[in-house]
Amino acid sequence: RNVKLIVEDRRRWVLPQLLRERARELQDKPFLSFAVEDASVTYAQADELSDRLAAGLAQLGVTRGDRVAVMMGNRLEFVLTWFALNKLGAFHAPINTDYRGDFLEHLVNTAGAKLMVLERRFVETLLASESRMPTLEELIVVGGDPPASTGRLGARGFASVPSAEEPPEVLITPADTYAVLFTSGTTGRSKGALMPYAHGHLLNERNLELLDLDAESLYISELPLFHINAHMTVYGCLIVGASARMEERFSASRWLERLRTSGATHSSMLGVMVDFVLRQPPSEHDQDHALRSVWMVPCLPDLSRRFRDRFGIERIVTSYGTSEIGMVARRIVDRSENVSSGKVGEEFYEVQIVDEDDEPLPPGEVGEIVVRTKFPWIVTHGYFGMPERTIEAFRNLWLHTGDAGRFDEEGNLCFVDRLADRLRRRGENVASADVEHVLGTHEVVAEAAVVAVKADEEGGEDEIKACLVLTAGASLDADAFWEWCDERLPYFAVPRYLEVYEALPKTPTEKVIKQELRQPRPGAEMFDRGPTGRVARA
Repeated sequence: RNVKLIVEDRRRWVLPQLLRERARELQDKPFLSFAVEDASVTYAQADELSDRLAAGLAQLGVTRGDRVAVMMGNRLEFVLTWFALNKLGAFHAPINTDYRGDFLEHLVNTAGAKLMVLERRFVETLLASESRMPTLEELIVVGGDPPASTGRLGARGFASVPSAEEPPEVLITPADTYAVLFTSGTTGRSKGALMPYAHGHLLNERNLELLDLDAESLYISELPLFHINAHMTVYGCLIVGASARMEERFSASRWLERLRTSGATHSSMLGVMVDFVLRQPPSEHDQDHALRSVWMVPCLPDLSRRFRDRFGIERIVTSYGTSEIGMVARRIVDRSENVSSGKVGEEFYEVQIVDEDDEPLPPGEVGEIVVRTKFPWIVTHGYFGMPERTIEAFRNLWLHTGDAGRFDEEGNLCFVDRLADRLRRRGENVASADVEHVLGTHEVVAEAAVVAVKADEEGGEDEIKACLVLTAGASLDADAFWEWCDERLPYFAVPRYLEVYEALPKTPTEKVIKQELRQPRPGAEMFDRGPTGRVARA
């Protein structure tokens, strides 16, 4: 194989082992820094602090195979918890910090988490759902003392957990799980993808090579650590011995200032982030920074050209992958009209485009992207607690991505669209079934279907439209309905549009025909909250 890997021996594709190796080699070299509380650790400190935390968690009963829910922003305690759990053979289940109500309950219950590590600012949100999360037993609170009362749940502060004892020795292999990451699927509710160490390692090897990341790099991320991309910033730097900078959250107005202050050389950006940055007023400092390489997905030709020209970026790269499959195709972006994700990494993966019967389609035709591996453990194990969804995803021995794509005449893989019921809003994938489940609990809603419609901004984003059938004799107060949604849905999942139907169009087997719902209906009763109606909760 003509493949350049930092760690050639696949038996060493295990994060705790790699962390110990880097700590011995690099000692006091800066590893991670965080905007939150201006925290930072060297490689040696990351290993030592996560050892102490692992020992403390073991004394609390955390053991191999346990899932621990984590609800934190981009802060040092998040990464230390991740590393400590992995040293015990346990793994973390990160939760979107904007989740509440049913969204939050579904993730905790699916993971079967007994323990949750969360920031103090999220405790009240958690306690509001405590009675509907029967497996949860104890909280570890970060960034403040636990409240006086946490109901039936035990609670302690994060600082009380680390122990001076040595953590237990646990044998971990590349086949073991390092995280369960929740993804929105093409059908049904959010699923928890089990991530093997080998999968995480290969994904990061391919990303750091694509970005041209080396030991002298500083990789900045404004993406949240509950997403796989920010995981990649940390994990990729660990592999190559680089430094990572984690900002609290994305800010278009402060993006350039953060680059200049940190000295960042590499970054990852979603297409919508690029669009927002380009909307900022030009500055004499636009090219006065050290950034030389940016991962951009989706990568629209016009957007990437304008970004390159304005900020003088040497290297823009893009790729295709999902949490479940890793990075199967990638390319360095040029100034052409090429919209592909590049060539498939055939050393590791087979990719086909198939029709609805799983029959392969010829180049140029659009179908579902399916993936098969050439080495063990480099895609997800499946979906935790959802064996039927795992079987469905792996049918006919191919992992079905739920994405539509095609191969162009040069053999490049082109992502075309999301299949079925998946939405993307403000950089978040949203399962329509999750939103429909919540909307269906409103007293005036007899039936709800949620679809994507084109967003105003560039960057591969959707707006969300809720199509509602009302109960007999009911009318819709749109403003009151949106306020109700604000209390129960993450801000990015609150529909912008509400449309009232007498009845939803359905197939003979009673499936909603969502394609019809995406089309405008002249004279329909439609309410538009506007693009700025929803705001992220502080």
